[in-house]
Amino acid sequence: MIIENFHPEKGKQLYARLEEKGRQLPAGVTYMDSWIDTGLTTCFQLMESEELSAIQAWVQLWNDLADFSIIPVISSSEAREKARGA
Repeated sequence: MIIENFHPEKGKQLYARLEEKGRQLPAGVTYMDSWIDTGLTTCFQLMESEELSAIQAWVQLWNDLADFSIIPVISSSEAREKARGA
């Protein structure tokens, strides 16, 4: 999960770049889905990658327009198994 906080007054630039260049995902990164808060200041993105370095490379392409928090997540079923000690 990536939480993307747009820099103040940069939302229009961010969406313009997205429109012009697409997501610019490096090899090994798959975009799953995203949700934006109603104030258009924070994006919650679900992406998939085996390598953290690939996600970090993607962040570098956009960090002039937003600040990022990268939070590794697992599915509910994986969490259940992990909690059981499997």
